[in-house]
Amino acid sequence: MAKLPAIDSALRQAVESRAMPGIVAAAAGANGTIYEGAFGVREVGKPAPMTLDTVVWIASMTKAITATAAMQLVERGKLALDQPAAAVVPALAQVQVLEGFDAGGQPKLRSPKRSITLKHLLTHTAGYAYEIWRPEIARYQQVTNTPGITSCTNAALTTPLLFDPGERWEYGINIDWAGKMVEAVSGQPLDAYFQQNIFGPLGMTDTGFRLSAAQRARQSAVHQRDERGVLAPIEFALPENPEFLMGGGGLYGTARDYLAFAQMLMNGGQHRSAQLLRPETVHVMAQNQIGALDIPAMKTAIPALSNDVELLPGAAKKWGLSFLINEQPLPTGRAAGSVAWAGLANTYFWIDRAKRVCGVFLSQLLPFYDRTAVDLLVKFETEVYRAL
Repeated sequence: MAKLPAIDSALRQAVESRAMPGIVAAAAGANGTIYEGAFGVREVGKPAPMTLDTVVWIASMTKAITATAAMQLVERGKLALDQPAAAVVPALAQVQVLEGFDAGGQPKLRSPKRSITLKHLLTHTAGYAYEIWRPEIARYQQVTNTPGITSCTNAALTTPLLFDPGERWEYGINIDWAGKMVEAVSGQPLDAYFQQNIFGPLGMTDTGFRLSAAQRARQSAVHQRDERGVLAPIEFALPENPEFLMGGGGLYGTARDYLAFAQMLMNGGQHRSAQLLRPETVHVMAQNQIGALDIPAMKTAIPALSNDVELLPGAAKKWGLSFLINEQPLPTGRAAGSVAWAGLANTYFWIDRAKRVCGVFLSQLLPFYDRTAVDLLVKFETEVYRAL
């Protein structure tokens, strides 16, 4: 493993100056791990250090794992990308499109022009949204008393579409529905399916929807940055007994575990002796699957949870089967056609299949797309490519 003092120095300085809480970063290349480092503390104001085995909420980094499960079932002929999803999960036949609100403040709804497919769900083109970035959804939830997605209640999945399936890209609760499709055709709860088909084969012993007492003892607190930039730990936990396992954001895990998952995708579906997907499936997942549609900026509707998000500013970007794709090389060294995504508490990963390198950057900090975190991620990535 390479010694990368520039990464150590940047991450150490960020935590010592209280610009960031704890950080864990790890990267791998064709021959295995290139870098691992842990800095700062699990909770600001307490002594327990951030370590390589610290457990964090990976939030939307769960999505790529759920998509991998769905694509395994596509390979096995149990799911199809273009079949109506309601054939597998009948509740999707009830979905409506929100056209606004009437004079009395009630939602105006209509039937969609076409059926939602698994491909729509995996590409975020079904019409679903998150209240964090779309005030219409927050208003709908308020008017109808519909809980938010982190309640992990089935009622949270009943929010309407904002447009007809296939017409735009909008980040939303799509992958939670994909998780329901995995459960329906596999006959297993999502945690059991993941354990048997992904976590077990990859040796991901610290990733799951529910934490053991030993994992909880290694867990990082989630922190909130206030308007002055000061960090404080907050009370944050997903429900202990959820109505559904949130395939879009319910997992906890470690940097080493997620790096093993990223290496599997980097290596065309294989890691160590486990072949989870065929190389051609990984290739399809990493291709533009939204055609001429754009990935717009995501303007925050809840500033406590997210800043405005402008992904890879200036670079042409597309979406694959659950990933952001950069269509041009990035200044960090990341090759065109790489895939990436993130989690709400400022967790990030990228997978570059062309240059055979992948990286994971974990913190536990709200709001999302924190400027300091993103700047450190860019520094980390740049130094990893420099070391290749």
